[in-house]
Amino acid sequence: MDALALLIAASLNAGTVLAIAALGLLINEKVGVVNLGAEGLMLCGALAGFAAVVQLGVHPLGLVAGMAVAALLSLLFGWMVIYLNTNQYATGLALSLFGAGLSAFAGQSYTQFKLPELTAARVPLLADLPFVGVALFRQHWLVYAAVALALALMWVYDRTRTGLVLRAVGENPDSAHALGYPVRRIRLLAVVVGGALCGLAGAYVSTVYTPLWVEGMIAGKGWIALALTTFATWRPARVLLGAYLFGGVTMLQFHLQGMGVQIPSQFLTMMPYLATIVVLVLISRSPLWIRTHMPQSLGKPFHPGA
Repeated sequence: MDALALLIAASLNAGTVLAIAALGLLINEKVGVVNLGAEGLMLCGALAGFAAVVQLGVHPLGLVAGMAVAALLSLLFGWMVIYLNTNQYATGLALSLFGAGLSAFAGQSYTQFKLPELTAARVPLLADLPFVGVALFRQHWLVYAAVALALALMWVYDRTRTGLVLRAVGENPDSAHALGYPVRRIRLLAVVVGGALCGLAGAYVSTVYTPLWVEGMIAGKGWIALALTTFATWRPARVLLGAYLFGGVTMLQFHLQGMGVQIPSQFLTMMPYLATIVVLVLISRSPLWIRTHMPQSLGKPFHPGA
């Protein structure tokens, strides 16, 4: 039971990285913008966060720095795809490659540093409960913030006028523009906020999850987060569930190795990515289901007055 509790706790921790990034991408896609640059944003956020903590010695500033750098890169991406009408897919891929190269070059001098591991926060009273306390209530505060963010997005999209406007921009930007809403400004704001969340996820990896900097340390998590939005059919609660499932698959490999299960390590390492492919294949068997839930203007440029 103790091993199971530790596995659940580790899965929540690993899933938080995917959840925060995927919720950021969800915000982008709800207004009709596809951002394939999540991997690059997370890498730049990871480096910025790690460098900030090394230089300043304050962990919260590392998270802020990661968000700020990713937000600036997202602002550039948004300006290009929204105002210059560049291709969203090509621009996103370029951003991902640029972020990977920039972080590798700028991070060479930080590979020698390692941050002290943070003590997990303990929820008063609940942390002392048997099994449940170990599994759920001894986590970093961002683990709980990811759950709160998913719940907040559910409420905003389903219960508020702001959510209605955001969904209208993603479904039919021409109608939203005709009603007087600044479609391009709304999309740009959503892109910046979503990108900042990707940067936060990256900074969480380098300052909390594995407190060190290594080139390419995001290791495909940005792509998995991108797949999660489709897997979840653009619903925040399903994004959260999917993130924890993938987090569980990721951590299972280490627990199996620790238990002495004789499975090649290469196979265990590829399990999260294999699970991603399997899920996408299963979802693709029902294209009508995807089209029904997908924002209708996803990936399509908007030209005011056209």
